[in-house]
Amino acid sequence: MQQAMPKNQQPRAPRLLRVPLFRLLAINLAIGACAAVLLVGGLLWLNPAHLRELILADRTPGIALLLLLASFLITFCSAAMGSAIMAQGRQEDGGERSGGHGSRLAVQKVAQHPRTR
Repeated sequence: MQQAMPKNQQPRAPRLLRVPLFRLLAINLAIGACAAVLLVGGLLWLNPAHLRELILADRTPGIALLLLLASFLITFCSAAMGSAIMAQGRQEDGGERSGGHGSRLAVQKVAQHPRTR
């Protein structure tokens, strides 16, 4: 039998979804998977270079479709997750670029201080 949940208590989300990094990666994994499925579906629908006919003419078209989909899934999911991770360092204050500016300022500061012997 299931126990009744008190009215003031909401069901708990799985613990992994509470971790912001994991949630970010899961969302971008789903985005990459949707892009991969749409691309494979578009390739089969548009039939460039008679790709659909070649796949369906094979004895086991499921394996060919699985390999095509798996390669696109790996590519697009990893690209979406990687771009989300790399975008974490961006500043949100109006589009100011943040790449490499800290290094240049550090070099300028060192060059401005006179040497003492």
